[in-house]
Amino acid sequence: MKKSGRPGKNEINRECKDAILEATVELIGSIGADAVTVRKVCEKADVSIGTFYHYFSDKNDLMMAFVREESFDGFDLETPLADIAGRLTELYMHLIGKYQELGRDFMRSFYTTGNQALSAYLDEENGHFAEGTVMARSEKEMLEAVKTGILPSDLNIHQIAMDVCTIIKGCVFEWCLTDARMGIEATLHRIICCYFSGLLCPDEN
Repeated sequence: MKKSGRPGKNEINRECKDAILEATVELIGSIGADAVTVRKVCEKADVSIGTFYHYFSDKNDLMMAFVREESFDGFDLETPLADIAGRLTELYMHLIGKYQELGRDFMRSFYTTGNQALSAYLDEENGHFAEGTVMARSEKEMLEAVKTGILPSDLNIHQIAMDVCTIIKGCVFEWCLTDARMGIEATLHRIICCYFSGLLCPDEN
């Protein structure tokens, strides 16, 4: 197997990227996310380190690929807009579901203060969320709720979207700390409902 150097033309294709992602999932399942390294991923995927760095800047960037590739604008939500707390819970459970599919060990290793890729994804830039992210979709849903009179027009929706994201991160951390014993969806929904209970227009309470 190639261990260094620039990737060849035949390597730069979707199959190589998929092989890297599949190898990462297998390694997380067998040795845990903390023990995964770029070199181990390359050995497992049988690609050069140069090929890895063509697609990903580092290990954290690789981990982010599991939630970054799919736009959160690309699916419909079943919960009605009138139940904005339930609708945001459903939205964020799409993201959390991606983590859960990769296992508890993945989530515990992924949600760390040292994961700069995650920090960048769950943050804003110049006062805006990146298009296609779960935060941008959350903000759009709440802006629609303002237009339809579910939420008052004088609210700082961007700040509320940031608050909701903070709630999500807290619930995920708690889920990891309790060794996955916490019912994350029920807890998330309860806390978001409490948060929005004082924000809804009078007719919506």
